[in-house]
Amino acid sequence: MAAMRFGSVLAVVFALAGVPRPAAAVEVLTGTLKRVAERGEIVIGYRESSVPFSFVEGKHRDGSPRAIGYAIDLCGEIADDIQAAIGRTVKVRYEPVTAETRIPALTAGKIDLECGSTTANAERRRSVAFSPVDYISATQLLVKKESGIASYRDLAGKTVVVTAGTTNEKAVRDLLAKLKIQAQVVTAPDHAASYALVKSGQADAFATDDVLLYGLIATDGQDGANYTVLPDKLSYEPYGIMFRKDDPELAGIVAQTFTRLAESRELRWTYERWFVKRLPNGERLDIPMSNDLRTSFQLMGLDAQE
Repeated sequence: MAAMRFGSVLAVVFALAGVPRPAAAVEVLTGTLKRVAERGEIVIGYRESSVPFSFVEGKHRDGSPRAIGYAIDLCGEIADDIQAAIGRTVKVRYEPVTAETRIPALTAGKIDLECGSTTANAERRRSVAFSPVDYISATQLLVKKESGIASYRDLAGKTVVVTAGTTNEKAVRDLLAKLKIQAQVVTAPDHAASYALVKSGQADAFATDDVLLYGLIATDGQDGANYTVLPDKLSYEPYGIMFRKDDPELAGIVAQTFTRLAESRELRWTYERWFVKRLPNGERLDIPMSNDLRTSFQLMGLDAQE
């Protein structure tokens, strides 16, 4: 049976009694929940081209970008549980961030949740906190099929682009230094810009997380067929939803949300919606859930038979 959301028992009691449910007093809230209650809004940081985790697809009626994706769906569930915890509905606002600005935006209070494709590593955990793992990726290389590059060992004399502020940059630089491969590493502000450098011939390879590379190819129409992702895995990248550190009240809600989604099977269904079924443009990534990720979800309550 799915875990009940914070406040759901009280909601039933007040509903049966025929009286409205009171909002939680701001004075008893702490951290992010207190900020949300005082501001009357939750701010979700999203990425513009991290397919299928967090990306822009069209616009809302007011003309603002429409952020969608796997991580956006998960953050929507967390936002629902935050509102249940404070006892009232608040506005959910979406704020764009980049790989470079996401952590500063979070720690400065400009966003409350960062919902993208962020690796949860030890270095980042010194300044921010993460949800349970929601995806496991690896750094790989995207190249043009006609490039003649079959491995990272073929990068001598080539230019490799990485997205600024990502863990992929360190992985690539460390590997090139270790193997004494003379290649130039350049940066671009976001994944779309990095991909564009390869398309224009200004870079020979793009290094980032494998699933993001597949997403770029899948959303590039017929041109996507001209590119391939090399099989070499240069680093291990476990993803998570990012939120402020030292906020036990929010950390408890985030953990509860994942447990609820795992036990109700919604976590599996959400995964399949974005990684197995068709994306809004009609393409499929066709990436079944890995055994490692399935085991992680099972530890949160997903039925072992799922």
